[in-house]
Amino acid sequence: MEKNGFFSFLIDNLKEFLTYTGFANMTTGHIVMILVGLLFIYLAIKKEYEPLLLIPIGFGILIGNIPFKEVGLMVGIYEQGSVLNTLYGGVTQGWYPPLIFLGIGAMTDFSALISNPKLILIGAAAQLGIFAAYTSALLLGFDPSQAGAIGIIGGADGPTAIFLSSKLAPNMMGAIAIAAYSYMALVPVIQPPIMRLLTNKEERLIRMKPPRAVSQTEKILFPIVGLLLTAFLVPSGLPLLGMLFFGNLLKESGVTRRLAETARGPLIDVITILLGLTVGASTQATQFINWDSLKIFGLGAFSFVIATAGGVLFVKLFNLFVKKENRINPLIGNAGVSAVPDSARISQVEGLKADPTNHLLMHAMGPNVAGVIGSAVAAGILLGFLSS
Repeated sequence: MEKNGFFSFLIDNLKEFLTYTGFANMTTGHIVMILVGLLFIYLAIKKEYEPLLLIPIGFGILIGNIPFKEVGLMVGIYEQGSVLNTLYGGVTQGWYPPLIFLGIGAMTDFSALISNPKLILIGAAAQLGIFAAYTSALLLGFDPSQAGAIGIIGGADGPTAIFLSSKLAPNMMGAIAIAAYSYMALVPVIQPPIMRLLTNKEERLIRMKPPRAVSQTEKILFPIVGLLLTAFLVPSGLPLLGMLFFGNLLKESGVTRRLAETARGPLIDVITILLGLTVGASTQATQFINWDSLKIFGLGAFSFVIATAGGVLFVKLFNLFVKKENRINPLIGNAGVSAVPDSARISQVEGLKADPTNHLLMHAMGPNVAGVIGSAVAAGILLGFLSS
């Protein structure tokens, strides 16, 4: 009897152990999300679509969708006090995005924008996607705060999308962040057809004047003046705008090289790893798979298309009112979205296809960095009037 009791005890323990395994707790949703994570990793490695973002996010999706029995194990990202939940605090409390902006500022050269300030209008025009998505989200039944958080996907700026959604729609942050980063990675797929559709051969052959040389004094003054102008206009965007311009001043001052190198190197790398991994892990199937998530992905695609088209069409309209020698090539209109520097590279690639001797990269960097500022300003505007 003792021997039989011992074996019965072992069998009961084995049965109990099996209830804790991922196999016992797996759902169809978990399988779907694991496949999505594998797709992200594939696109990052095979296609080299934003690998620094998609690999952490893709692997995070795998981590977040390992099924487990929710009995106080304290391993899930939504369990208060777990390691993943603590790391996720940088997302939910909104302090990863400003640190990302600090690094972006420290690695960004605003010379193209300073030399041709009118290019900032292209960055502003591309924000049309944000407000188009905001309006569409309202029509689909989302409340104003949720619609504002969804709309920012049109800026093609992952950190900004995370920052705004953490303030306005925390329950939708995972879907919004994944959508924003997905469309950033798919810039080479989404933008070229729109650019070719909206331009003719003559427009694609436009040659722009070479950008003028920008003095060191101008580079130093730009982040200071930029901060004062934008932050006084939109104080609610201060966490992003302040860190962006601070990082740029570290770069351009010439006397804080070590700080600038830290901001654009080790710091932004560490934060990108933590942000990507935890955002990916937040796509836990039980929390993520629902109709709202699908609507968010659809609205994100729509907003990105509108943003790209808005930038290109604005350039075409602008060219109607300037002399022929001052025209802007509409192929840089797509760069008004905040996907730095990928959208500017697409301008270069499409320009070379039309004319192998026409290099548009430096011109495209103007609206591209303007898009970074524009998306942060747009986020500040939405945060200002939706959180009041």
